[in-house]
Order: sequence, then C-alpha cells, then structure tokens
Amino acid sequence: MKLNVNDTFLKELPADSIVENSIRQVNESCYSFVNPTKTEAPEIVHVSPDVAKMLGISEEEEKSEEFLKVFTGNKIIENTTPYAMCYGGHQFGHWAGQLGDGRAINLAEINNDGKQWAIQLKGAGVTPYSRTADGLAVLRSSVREYLCSEAMYHLGVPTTRALSLSLSGDQVMRDVLYNGNPAYEKGAIVCRVSPSFLRFGSYEIFAARKDHQTLKMVVDYTLKHFYPECEPNKLGYIQFFKAVSLKTLDMIVHWQRVGFVHGVMNTDNMSILGLTIDYGPYGWLEGYDKRWTPNTTDSEHKRYAFGSQSNIGLWNLLKLANALYPLIEDAAPLEEILADYKKLYAGKYLGMMKAKIGLEENHEDDLKLIQDLETNLKRTETDMTIFFRKLSNISRDMIIAEKDEVSFLEKVSDAFYKPEELKGEALFFWKDWMNRYLKRLQQESYSDAEKKDRMDKINPKYVLRNYMSQIAIDAADKGDYSIIDELFNLLKKPYDEQPEAEKWFAKRPEWARTKVGCSMLSCSS
Repeated sequence: MKLNVNDTFLKELPADSIVENSIRQVNESCYSFVNPTKTEAPEIVHVSPDVAKMLGISEEEEKSEEFLKVFTGNKIIENTTPYAMCYGGHQFGHWAGQLGDGRAINLAEINNDGKQWAIQLKGAGVTPYSRTADGLAVLRSSVREYLCSEAMYHLGVPTTRALSLSLSGDQVMRDVLYNGNPAYEKGAIVCRVSPSFLRFGSYEIFAARKDHQTLKMVVDYTLKHFYPECEPNKLGYIQFFKAVSLKTLDMIVHWQRVGFVHGVMNTDNMSILGLTIDYGPYGWLEGYDKRWTPNTTDSEHKRYAFGSQSNIGLWNLLKLANALYPLIEDAAPLEEILADYKKLYAGKYLGMMKAKIGLEENHEDDLKLIQDLETNLKRTETDMTIFFRKLSNISRDMIIAEKDEVSFLEKVSDAFYKPEELKGEALFFWKDWMNRYLKRLQQESYSDAEKKDRMDKINPKYVLRNYMSQIAIDAADKGDYSIIDELFNLLKKPYDEQPEAEKWFAKRPEWARTKVGCSMLSCSS
C-alpha cells in the first residue's frame, strides 16, 4: 500500500520527551509517541470507497492483508511514528485540565492530489492521555461514528470523515448507562480522516498552563497550514479567530438545518476547522423539540440541547478567545467578533429556516411566520424531517375552506405522531399559520415545481435516526453487516427520493421511544 506520508504536525511541533506509554501530565508538548495496541483477530466490517480514493488507496489495496493490519493497528505505516495529541478542554462548562487523545492514535498525515489528510484510529488502545480508561471502543459506538461521519458529509454538513470500521476481535467492558451494570461488548476500531484533528482545547491547554511559547507555535502552525491568509502576528491572530468563528457558525446552522444534535459540545470536541468532530451521544430530532438532548449525562440541565447549540458555540468561542488572548493582548477586537457572531447567527438562522419552507424574498413578517411555525411544531409531537420534506408538496394555490377540519394538513399528516391531537386550539393555530404561509408563497416568483426542487435540496428525506443505527448495531452484533451497508448507501443520497428505501422514511417506531441507544445515549464507548 503506497501512501504519500507528509507528517507536518510531527515535524513542526514539539514532542513529549518521555517515550514510555504511561498515563501522565504531558507538558510543553503537542503530542506523545505511542503505538496502537495489537489485536488478536481483527476483521474489516466496512470501508468507505470514497474516502479510500480520497487518500489514494486503490480498490485492490482495500482488500489487502496490509490494509487490514494497518487500519486495525497491527502494522505501522512505513516511515511513520504514530502519536496521540495533547489538548485540554471545558467539559459541561467546567475546565477539565489535560484531556488529549485518550482512545485515538494518529497514524500519519497523508498527502494525495494536493490535499493533506490526517488519519487516526479510534479505539486503538491506551495512550498517555487515557486517564482511567482503557483506550478502546465498542462496536455500537463505532458503528454510529462510522455511519454518521459519512452521512453528515453527504448531507452537506462540514465534518470529519471515516475510512473504515473494524472489529478488534477483543471483548471490552462497558457500563452503557453508567448505572453500575457493566458488561462485555465487542471491541471495534474506526479509522477517522480529517485535514486536522486540532480542536479548541489544543490551544486552551497551553494558555491554561501559561506556556505561551508552545501556544504560539501551535497557532502559527495552524495559520501556516489551514489559514494561510492570516499572518503570524497580532492582526493575523485576530483574523484567525474571526475565521474560526464564521466556520463554527456555519457548521451549527447546518446542524440546525438537518435536525442534528451533537450531544457533547465540550471545547475539546470543537474542531478548529469548523468540522463536526467526535461523534458520541448524538441524535437527530424526531419530534421537533428545541429542548431535546440525546445525552443521558445532559438530561437534567440540557446544556447541549438542540436549540442551545448556537449559544454553546458562542460560549466555546469565548473560551478560545481567552486562549488566544496572550498572543493578542487586546480584548476589544475579540469581543467585537463574539458580538458579531450573535448578529450573524440570527440572520443566517432566519435565512436557513426561510429556505426550508421555500421562501426567498424578504418580507417583514417572515420572522414571525417562522416563530409561529416552530411553536406549532411543538403543540403536538411533529417529526421534523418528515414535516419539512413533505411541506414541499404543498401548492401555493391550495385553498383552505372555512369549514375545513383537518384535510388542509393532508400533505404533511405523516409527520404527526398523534394526529388525534390535531383539534381545538392546536388545529386553529395550524389553520391560521397555513393560510398565512400560502399567502406568503404567492409573493414568491418561482413555480410550485421550482419551490419543491429547492426545498428538497435542503430538507433531507433520509437522516441517520438513532433507531436506524440501533437496528444496524443489533444485526452487526450477530455478525450481520448488511444493514450497515444498506444504511451507508442509503445515506449517500439523503436528498433523493429512493422509493426502494421508503421504509426508512418513517417516524421513530414506538418500540424505540424508550429503548437504550434509540432515545438516550451515554458517552460510553
């Protein structure tokens, strides 16, 4: 397997001087050398052909013994030295100190077709940053990460990618719900791919330790390779922060567009490139509920709920600003960028929501129309994905008779979990909103067909609902990987009708409402 290795991170940033793989505090270093833990009976479960091609790996190489060994941690790529990255982070609003790659090991950086890619194995064993954990991952979380990384890419959401999903052949002890009932599960490894795995915490750790020399080295490295338009000086650092804030904002607006909830937006899980990173207890909205979070750890305070993601993005950017401050020593420009984030988000969110319901022209009542829609979607449990997808079928020429009880909602009726609740006040407000919406549509210049085409390009028909992942996980646990493959291919075209896959365009089944892995998830991996 011929890979064009170009390890800029190792060449340009300081390494941990201790080579022993012992759990410890690592100072004045950006990474520690560590080899993956060898596995007894590894098995490739699935490979993304698109990502393999992106890295310059041929179809023949995908099927080779060397591919199996390299991407399960049993062979080191020639002329490389694997490593784990050092970083810190704020977790659930509190500084957690040193965190680092506790269960991820970076194999190398690969250059192909003029693009640079870092490749890492998640679940490949203990590193100096593993704290009290074993550095391993299990099949259920690995299936979710593998499928979601690629699904998000095809949804048009900025994201890291995934090359492969493998079984380690080992058994791993996990307490799924943190309730004192641990059990053995199948161990697994995901190969993750990104231009870089630098995150907000990569800068916070050195600022917190007042190690401004290493902080400057990491920031200057970041500018050189990922923000070349920014010079390594005070003005350049300000421009860098502005660029990161805009990328973060765009990513979160995309999350809101497709109904994605990250679930654990700690600063160590925030990519400096504005990519969705670290797929853990994530989920897609079933019923439209801005207060929903899929993370059991967050169930009480709902810090990372769907509707809070933009504010958390801002909070995390504030922590990044604090980390960069020692290089800038001027708070005013950073505060201005944070203030702009709020204003920009409001405008981008409104524009995104208008596009979701087929509006392009600007009218003063558009914000109220969107707000009232969101209120209606919460009056009765309404499936977000189905509602917005079906809304494109409504014609602007539809007339709602005064005595029309409920037929005016026929085009979107599949989105309601309890249609019998559409009566009284709820029905009154829906009729009022639909009449205003139809009137507003008539002010647009394009046809119904053009409206449907536009809406269907931003409102996905298929998303990776938790119950779908769980079906794939349950099958894979029995050695059947066909559902993983089916979902992988389905989610490559999330905006297409795919009539043969209509069974996946459905509300969450009732059995999944309270099932572990479908309704709520933990960070357990």
